Amino acid sequence: MSTPTPYPEHLRVRIEEFLREIDFLPTDPRARNQADGTQGLIDAMRYSLLAGGKRFRPVLALAAAEALGEDPVRLLPGAAALELIHTYSLIHDDLPAMDDDDLRRGKPTCHKAYGEDAAILAGDALFAEAVRLVCERQQGGPDVQIGILAEISRATGVGGMVGGQFLDLRDAGLRSSESLRRVHLLKTGRLIGACVQCALVLAPPAPAVADLYRAFAHELGLLFQIVDDILDEVGNEALLGKAVGADARLGKATYVSVHGLERARALAHERHTEAHRLLERIPGPTRDLAALADHVYQRHN
Repeated sequence: MSTPTPYPEHLRVRIEEFLREIDFLPTDPRARNQADGTQGLIDAMRYSLLAGGKRFRPVLALAAAEALGEDPVRLLPGAAALELIHTYSLIHDDLPAMDDDDLRRGKPTCHKAYGEDAAILAGDALFAEAVRLVCERQQGGPDVQIGILAEISRATGVGGMVGGQFLDLRDAGLRSSESLRRVHLLKTGRLIGACVQCALVLAPPAPAVADLYRAFAHELGLLFQIVDDILDEVGNEALLGKAVGADARLGKATYVSVHGLERARALAHERHTEAHRLLERIPGPTRDLAALADHVYQRHN
């Protein structure tokens, strides 16, 4: 393939700065005083939220807004909300009752650092604070705020991330390759799709163009999960910052276990190619979206 487009660091820096400035305490002075004593909870939230990473999901939202001709700054609260929700999902996924992981991005997982009780509450609070962030700070008025919240709720509920995690824990993906695709569509793909959908809510294009964005997001979500499964099989633990082989240890269905490593790599190539083909049909500056597709395809962590 051709040389990949550089990762959109200018968008990552924007979201990183925004995340670091979030004050999770209530803005009302009286309510703020009543929240006295919750600093340990906030510490646990910040521990996981500010642990680093490429901020792929919020950067995707900002890059989509940019491609649609919108100033990415206007979507910063919505993009940050997506990262808060992603972080909450990681905290809960790492719990002993779920994937039982000890490392995340090279550091002890939240429940290892703060205890299971604080980790559960930190995840719950991050979801609630994501909603508050959109309600209080997202530009575009009530229609945009409600639209973004609707996209987030659809992507994270029973028909999205949480439902997919439940199916994964019940080994639903073992039934067939189609079942595996459906599990990962819900567990991973829906939230990635919501990143693009939030940009479409803020800056709606013509219906045909919106369909191209949705199709791109679908391909990107599939690509992300296929590569994730490959990395869990053959990835470098030091680069990943977490243990590899967890899926095999837990007996989970993955693209590698169902299709084999070489076929999984071929599927990743197909999805990457299709994502670029779709971008060629989308008007506007899609360079950063292409960079994200390249990053997912070639990532090591």
